[in-house]
Amino acid sequence: MNNEEKVLVNITPNETRVAWVENGVLQEVWVERSKKRGLVGNIYWGKVERVLPGMQAAFIDIGLSRAAFLHVSDLSQELIQKKSPDTPEDIAKLLHEGQKIMVQVVKDPLGSKGARVTMQVSIPSRLLVYMPSEKTLGVSQKIDLVEERDRLRELMKQIPEAKEIEGGFIVRTVAEGAEFHELRADMLYLQRLWQSIIEKARLAVKPQIIYEDLPLYLRILRDIPNAGIEKVRVDSAETYQKMLSFAKMYVLEVTDKLGHYQGERPIFDLYNIEDEIQAALEKRVSLKSGGYLIIDQTEAMTTIDVNTGGFVGHKNLEETIYRTNLEATQAIARQLRLRNLGGIIILDLIDMEDDEHKTHVYDALTKALAKDRVKTSISEISRLGLIEMTRKRTRESLERTLCEPCPVCNGRGVVKTGETVAYEIFREITRMDKSFDAERYRVIAAESVVAKIMDEESDSVASLEAFLKKPISFQAESCYPAEFFDVVMM
Repeated sequence: MNNEEKVLVNITPNETRVAWVENGVLQEVWVERSKKRGLVGNIYWGKVERVLPGMQAAFIDIGLSRAAFLHVSDLSQELIQKKSPDTPEDIAKLLHEGQKIMVQVVKDPLGSKGARVTMQVSIPSRLLVYMPSEKTLGVSQKIDLVEERDRLRELMKQIPEAKEIEGGFIVRTVAEGAEFHELRADMLYLQRLWQSIIEKARLAVKPQIIYEDLPLYLRILRDIPNAGIEKVRVDSAETYQKMLSFAKMYVLEVTDKLGHYQGERPIFDLYNIEDEIQAALEKRVSLKSGGYLIIDQTEAMTTIDVNTGGFVGHKNLEETIYRTNLEATQAIARQLRLRNLGGIIILDLIDMEDDEHKTHVYDALTKALAKDRVKTSISEISRLGLIEMTRKRTRESLERTLCEPCPVCNGRGVVKTGETVAYEIFREITRMDKSFDAERYRVIAAESVVAKIMDEESDSVASLEAFLKKPISFQAESCYPAEFFDVVMM
């Protein structure tokens, strides 16, 4: 039951969750909520509402409440070559009111603004991006080795069906190491998908959506490395049928791995996934040895601090540090995937004196990160015991998806002490007394703050009353957060 990789799909009316389990341990989790699905990537059959030559832009009716914005730089080369090949791009010569065009959303609506769209349509699959209006074959420059880029380009040229397909392809970064049959399968999938989009556009009689990026439970079939997956289990009969139909049409090799889970226990309880998700929202990650990690995610970067904790080892301090760092490399690699941490990441290892130990720890981290499907880049261990690394952002982190900033501390992670709030209250009363003519003051604050003032700051209150020649009373409210208070003039 444990020596395999599984994908578990949990479906509820408003939320889809997907868990990737390797050897019985949760490695990755995806969450998609129906109310928060964006429009980016969707393709629409639209109608030109207005052309604005002064802005070199046009507003396109795509069937939404607000018209979409299309700039001249986002027109397709096919349209430009057809209508104005020898003159500078002028949107008034290329588009006219009432004209029907196909567009793709590149930026979601924001506030009073409609979506931004482009005519340069691109459709991604797991390994490729298909561009119907282009004629080029490109390979992602993020694949570092020139030899690998050349190999992928040659494999694409060897696909027999490629000569019959109009349009161009870009080989994505995740295709590094891919084989001929994988690239061919993706190419054929994209071609079938494009033909279905063309057919929907042909039948469209009004502005409407003709392609919506796949929901999570289908994207997972498209994007997972199928060779490593033993089973895909979904707990919804209706969703299972949709996944099966999709697999039979586009991803045949997954069909036999699909199954409908009908057990009495919730599917995520099979591998303690609910508790793992909860633990992934905590800062502290315990290691089996007694050591632990502290993970801090900020806007600028993520830091991961390694600590020995209760691990004392069996030989000496250097050996203890080495063993802790070695164990931490596996935990770090897993937490990066599980929490989907991206951008700049700083790993603060425990300082090691032995160069051989440093090499072993670095090699262990490199090997652990090799399992990550998201591209990572790491530096050598610095003199301070730090490793700088980057991990490509593919979607919002688990924390940003499931959580929001604390309303009490506004995301700082700390709150002011009762003493600090007490002194703020005293300053506020003094400030108000200079501007207003009140007979007395009442302070409404958190229970802990009022208790602090009445117990330890009673002398300060008496002194302030004597200075102002006005009485001050206090009212404790259990619903008030520690940092919030009101001063009422009476």
